[in-house]
Amino acid sequence: MKQTDTVRREAARIEKIYSVTTEDSVTLYWEKPEGAADCEYRISCGEEQKGITDKTHITIDGLETETEYIFQVEAVDKGEKLSSLLPQSCRVRTGKKKERLDVTKPPYNAVGNGAVMDTRALQQAIDDCGEGQAVYLPAGVYLTGALRLHSDMELYLEENAVLQGTDRVEDYLPRIWSRFEGTELECYSSLLNLGELDHDGGYRCQNVVIRGKGTIASGGRILAERVIASERERLKDYLASLGEKIKECEKPETIPGRVRPRLINMSNCRNVVLSGVTLKNGASWNVHMIYSDSIVTHDCSFYSEGVWNGDGWDPDSSSNCTIFNCTFYTGDDSIAIKSGKNPEGNQIGRPSEHIRIFDCRCAFGHGITIGSEMSGGVDDVRIWDCDMSHSMCGIEIKGTKKRGGYVRNVHVEDCAAARILFHSVGYNDDGIGHPVPPVFENCSFERLRILGEYYGDGREWIPCEAIELCGFDVPGHELKNIVFRDIRIGSERESRKQTLSLQCCENITFERLQCI
Repeated sequence: MKQTDTVRREAARIEKIYSVTTEDSVTLYWEKPEGAADCEYRISCGEEQKGITDKTHITIDGLETETEYIFQVEAVDKGEKLSSLLPQSCRVRTGKKKERLDVTKPPYNAVGNGAVMDTRALQQAIDDCGEGQAVYLPAGVYLTGALRLHSDMELYLEENAVLQGTDRVEDYLPRIWSRFEGTELECYSSLLNLGELDHDGGYRCQNVVIRGKGTIASGGRILAERVIASERERLKDYLASLGEKIKECEKPETIPGRVRPRLINMSNCRNVVLSGVTLKNGASWNVHMIYSDSIVTHDCSFYSEGVWNGDGWDPDSSSNCTIFNCTFYTGDDSIAIKSGKNPEGNQIGRPSEHIRIFDCRCAFGHGITIGSEMSGGVDDVRIWDCDMSHSMCGIEIKGTKKRGGYVRNVHVEDCAAARILFHSVGYNDDGIGHPVPPVFENCSFERLRILGEYYGDGREWIPCEAIELCGFDVPGHELKNIVFRDIRIGSERESRKQTLSLQCCENITFERLQCI
């Protein structure tokens, strides 16, 4: 990373094409090159053109099984090849056609009527699923409690298939070790559970695919409220002993709410693909990956309106996580990158790094967030071609003074957002503080449209500061080395507010800001 060069990257070609394959399709994706803000990409295979897109991904269907293909991606601007962007090639091989284990047929005999519990039948099919097989859910509503996946398997949901978790607390037993809001603790099992938590260990679950055209849903707000009530009763003596310290928590239900199940929980996992499905109504976060690597999520929809902490997709002390072409209707953050909370997160010290977010849209929710649990550090995050205008927070990077850790090398390009928040906050602040505040540094925001108004819970537009920058009031821990370049601020509505706020900042650069 060069200085302001502190944060300006060198022009680059398409460095690498990544791929996700099935037996008859391939999804190609790549990082947006510098200098390719307004271009399209032509994808070919040999002499045959396979598609043109202005996105940095494409899915090509109708391929032959177990066949090798070489695809070429070429960036084009106004009909001419970009001189600095040479074509890049990708060699892929489609997979074998997998044997389907139909859960409605013997020996499983799942009912799929939304009334009869199918947990036992579904779990047996999952346990039986080997490499080269896929658990297959045809159309129907499969009522279930917690399920446990394993390495080298696929779960496929047909169109109109709904894997429906119950709203009964007892169906998410036994409790498992997990992590919530930066603290490791025993939580209720999630609807889908992959791996086992071990912050010192290796990967416990690998090579899993969850895909299709169906829906994975859980008990949502009703399940959340029942878990919180049960946990509040269990912890009533402890909660009473906290006295005034309980005010350091975000809400009274913060502590009892930490044991709520996720929709999908991945602990110590590697090489997991989530594709095409609708993910709906986890009792807290929907997709949570902890101490994991190489998790790819694409072409999914997330729904959790009305669920407190109803985040969509949360990489937590995880690396090489990629999400694209997803839409969010969430009760909290669309995407939240985390790495633990003081003091535990400092001691474990596992960062979230190499995160890629592109072509995602927030239809309702809080937008894209880093923190506030970031004590293990966050490094190398790229966000591009996302629309977070219909959100409450737009794009937000946050931490409390007690967190320690760092956020650095976050680069946002060619996005729309309600606002940009890069700041210290004071909520969710229980726990022993780190000796020094966090370091927030070396980030850039380029070619953004910032509205200066956010989309509230009542679906109304509320004016706000377009950009809020606030570091920590300790020498050496100011917000520093941040570049804003080619920024347009404002909206067409009367509510717009075109203001910037800076506190405890150092070396903040603004180039070509325009208010409309």
